Amino acid sequence: MGLTLWLSIVKSQDPRDLQDHEEQCIGSSCHPRVGDLMIGRAAQLSASSTCGLKGPQNYCIIGYLEGQEKCFTCDSRLPYHRNNPNSHHIENIISTSDHTGRRKWWQSENGVHQVSIQLDLEAMFQFSHLVLTFKSFRPAAMLVEQSKDFGQSWKVIRYFAEDCAVHFPSVPDEPAWNIDNVVCDSRYSSPEPSTGGEVVLKALDPVFEIENPNAPEIQNLITLTNIRVNFTRLFTLGDTLLARRRRNPHVKYYYSLYNMVVQGRCFCNGHASRCVPEDRGRGDVFSQPDMVHGRCVCQHNTAGKNCERCQEFYNDSPWKPGGQYTSNTCKRCNCHGHSDSCHFDADRYAATSGVSGGVCDDCRHNKTGPQCELCRPFLYQNPQRAMDDPHACIPCDCDPAGSLGDGLCDASSGQCFCKEHVEGQRCDRCKQGFFNLRQDSPTGCQGNTMISSLFSPFEQVRLTTNICSLWFLSCFPEDGQCHCLPNIVGQHCSDPAHGYFLPSLNYFLYEAEHATPMTGGNSIPPRASSSWTGLGFVRVVDGAGLVFTVENLPASMEYQLVIHYEPEEMKCDPHKYICLLCYLFVWLSACRCNVIGSLRPACSKLGGFCECKPNVIGRCCDTCAPLTFGFGPEGCTRCECDPRGSVSEMCDQVRGQCACRSQIKGRRCDQCQSGLWGFPLCRLCDCNGLSEVCEELTGECVNCREHAAGPSCNRCEVGYYGNPVSGQSCQPCMCPDSLSSGRFFATSCQQDLKSSSVMCFCWEGHTGAHCDQCSPGFYGNLTLPGAHCQPCPCNNNIDPDDRDACDSLTGKCLHCLHNTRGPQCQHCILGYYGNALQSDCKECSCDRRGTEVGHCHQGRPCFCDPTTGQCPCRTRVAGVLCDECEDGSWDLSGALECQACRCDPANSISNICDKVTGQCPCHPGFGGRQCDKCGDSYFGNPDLQCLSCDCNLEGSEHPPCNPETGECLCRAGVAGISCDECAPGYESEFPSCKKCHPCTSLWIQNVTNAQKAAQRMKTFISHHGNNQHPPGSHYWQQMLAMYPKLDALANLTCLSLSKAMDEIRQLHQVFIADEKRIRNSNKVTMDSIDTRQEIKLKLSMCRNRGNLAALEQKVKELSEIKLNQKVRKHSPHQYLSFILFFIFRFYSVLKMEAMEQLLGLKPDICHFVHLKLSRFQFVCLLLSLPYCE
Repeated sequence: MGLTLWLSIVKSQDPRDLQDHEEQCIGSSCHPRVGDLMIGRAAQLSASSTCGLKGPQNYCIIGYLEGQEKCFTCDSRLPYHRNNPNSHHIENIISTSDHTGRRKWWQSENGVHQVSIQLDLEAMFQFSHLVLTFKSFRPAAMLVEQSKDFGQSWKVIRYFAEDCAVHFPSVPDEPAWNIDNVVCDSRYSSPEPSTGGEVVLKALDPVFEIENPNAPEIQNLITLTNIRVNFTRLFTLGDTLLARRRRNPHVKYYYSLYNMVVQGRCFCNGHASRCVPEDRGRGDVFSQPDMVHGRCVCQHNTAGKNCERCQEFYNDSPWKPGGQYTSNTCKRCNCHGHSDSCHFDADRYAATSGVSGGVCDDCRHNKTGPQCELCRPFLYQNPQRAMDDPHACIPCDCDPAGSLGDGLCDASSGQCFCKEHVEGQRCDRCKQGFFNLRQDSPTGCQGNTMISSLFSPFEQVRLTTNICSLWFLSCFPEDGQCHCLPNIVGQHCSDPAHGYFLPSLNYFLYEAEHATPMTGGNSIPPRASSSWTGLGFVRVVDGAGLVFTVENLPASMEYQLVIHYEPEEMKCDPHKYICLLCYLFVWLSACRCNVIGSLRPACSKLGGFCECKPNVIGRCCDTCAPLTFGFGPEGCTRCECDPRGSVSEMCDQVRGQCACRSQIKGRRCDQCQSGLWGFPLCRLCDCNGLSEVCEELTGECVNCREHAAGPSCNRCEVGYYGNPVSGQSCQPCMCPDSLSSGRFFATSCQQDLKSSSVMCFCWEGHTGAHCDQCSPGFYGNLTLPGAHCQPCPCNNNIDPDDRDACDSLTGKCLHCLHNTRGPQCQHCILGYYGNALQSDCKECSCDRRGTEVGHCHQGRPCFCDPTTGQCPCRTRVAGVLCDECEDGSWDLSGALECQACRCDPANSISNICDKVTGQCPCHPGFGGRQCDKCGDSYFGNPDLQCLSCDCNLEGSEHPPCNPETGECLCRAGVAGISCDECAPGYESEFPSCKKCHPCTSLWIQNVTNAQKAAQRMKTFISHHGNNQHPPGSHYWQQMLAMYPKLDALANLTCLSLSKAMDEIRQLHQVFIADEKRIRNSNKVTMDSIDTRQEIKLKLSMCRNRGNLAALEQKVKELSEIKLNQKVRKHSPHQYLSFILFFIFRFYSVLKMEAMEQLLGLKPDICHFVHLKLSRFQFVCLLLSLPYCE
């Protein structure tokens, strides 16, 4: 298996670049760059169908339909490579910079209509647009979906179809009228062009002007975590030509894409200008150039993967996305150094008018408060220390005798909370006029009682003397108790008794509304008064008057008359009136609080006002306030008359009924009368005479008669048909019986106007003209009461379109699919296993070699456990599929059963061997299947000891040495004891040891032969010429010097021969000249032979002419033998020189020719060497030398 890693070497970021990114975010929102979201996400891209994944698959192109069809092969078992161009994996559609152009693409399987391509992103991204470039025809229909929750839910964002009405009938095909409309687009589905066509989708239609791109509804359109392209219908032709040729038309119909571009950027809510790779938690981050990453580098004091929250301790303002002109930076909390965390509080933010919303958490140093600005209870801020000083809070120092709250003080000033008659920072002294500070005293100190505001505000009297002396009363000297008047109580006779009160000066109050008008007086409707009390006002014109009846005064005395009025022309201050208090009097009265209208029987000590229930007024709480009604235990209720339907704000104070306009009803005058609707513009109900009542707000008719229904009783109710608008009454649908019969199996019915026949719209599972039959895949006995058609309980393992798939009466499954069986297709068939309830029955994949014979039959899969898939294994066989031997055995392919390993107990690590080869795990130095031999690179007796061969493994065979002797076995071209050097005839570079030219071996053989010839010559001379050529002579020394030269020739290698290039060229020229002289000598010799024969002929002719015997004798002396004998009779040094000349000349030529061959100067050196050898032997024979061979 190959593993490919995308590694990106990221150079260190220039601080100036980081600064530039940060400066882009100062004072405004900022966004990262837009790029292709596909780049770097091949592992996150998937397709539901790809050609050639399981093996080669043929496909054709449509362009060759009229002529010879041109077809190709798709084989996607391996990824695309220049050596594997027929692979069409889905990652081929990602745009790259490797200049492959349109040589690679993705392609689906042939004839598959429903195909999807899905890109899963690791974070939330903003989507800009999608571009698909097709190699094939564009789809006849497709749609694009997005997900915002990592694939948990999907939403369609655009439909594409050649004919939207056919493929997506429920989707509008007109232009979008709003930016979030989902419509069907037909611009990108035409058959032209046949290749290279594009489909373009923009997330935001440029037709619409967007005022705020950061609005939630806009972000909802462009943010996503997944995008899926669903191809739903292939573009196809008539296939008439292919049909005549009997070829499968599906081979030319498929989807193929050159590339897919998903433009977008990481989603940072306007708070980041760049993003970095997502950390997957492995500690490593892989990146690819031009990849759009998903983790924002947040600015504006924000944090989170998408900058969706404020940073810790920056919660003084609410988090907001970056605005178009504002950055909405998160503000740092001010905790005065006493806390490191805070949270945002919306109520505090609103209370401070948007100044601060941060609330500090877990304040330290005895601090509390939203900003840790206050000291905790029983502590206060030391004025000598700063607010952020950790020791600023010091304990309260309150006198327990004069303070309240167990020593609690003001957290800011340290002022203790004093008792009533105590004062001072520490509450440690009595107020003026009081004395005797005591801890057990509720008021702290004793003294004269001060009475303030005893009477009404109009009296403005403050009494500062003892109440006893005020009333000229005496008190008891023992305890200071005053002698009180009737109905007055208290130590100083300062309080009314229970149920009594001290009336105010305006206690006797008379309302103008209850007075009798004199001439010219009239009243206006009561309205709320801006001051004083009462029901309202009475208008009194000039010259008129009012008569007040006063009959409830308790005693005869002088009273002050106060009149409260407001002039209609505000020329003077209406609140200016004179109240002359001539003397003070005391008169107590009983409270008399109304038990129904008051909350309790007691009244106020001053004025005698009872505490009234809601909307109840009067001193005794016995009257409803203006614009209220229904005096009772709960108080009074507001009239709340609807001004659109009433003629006045007032209502009846008993019933609360408002005065309504015409056609209006209701207590509040807020409804139309019966038969009308549309308050406040009431109009008649339109119910086609089948109802008189309709909904108040919508006008929709209710309680339609004669089985009518609809907003205007304009249609029939469910289970009936007819046309109430045209006067046709509603008749019951017979599907097959009426709705109330219990045998009604339709949602509705409809009458055909032409044929007058009634057509039922059947429930799911029912069919037939009257819905009296069960559909394929459903069953039920419709003759029984309460019965209906139910889905056959076949667990989705039948063909729903097959009428015979299940019994239509009992529901028994008859034609189970997906390798299932049983009356409910609830079991897998024999030879299959899995979960039949989920249509997941897989074939048993038992290894027949290890499975029991009785469970495997020819031509059928073996039987296994129907749930787990466990195959029944033979003895010593294990595994779910019975495909391996048990530990300690091997050879599953054996005739009988797995064999025992039988590893050597002394030389093996364990008795568990390889289950295929049977090889035991051996200790170092041992080998063999059972570890009973010496291992490779070892030799010896395995029962005693195995020794290392110490052979060079690069230069030795396998095994590298003889297992008994340890001798290294060298491979061809290698020599040496340890096989660590190159052999003769091979180059010296180990371990390659390349073979030299073929002539090298011939060179070595010929040099060896020359050495042998020279040795015989030396022996010959020593035996035949010692008396003529002493060993110390010059020629003898010259011959001895020849031996090391021959040895040097024998040691020449392939590379060392190249050094004699210049010498070879010179010797070659000399050889050519010598060869020419030899040819001339041969010619002279042959000429001399011819001359000799000619002379012999002439001598024979002249024999009779005279004595020619002497001349004939001389001619005979010119024979070859005589010539040879003369040559041999030459001095030995001339004879030796002649031989040495030919030896050196021959080997010089041989050396020269070999080097020429190595340097490429001669095409066939071997033939030339043999030629020169034959010439050398010819010269030897010519000279008749005894040592020539």
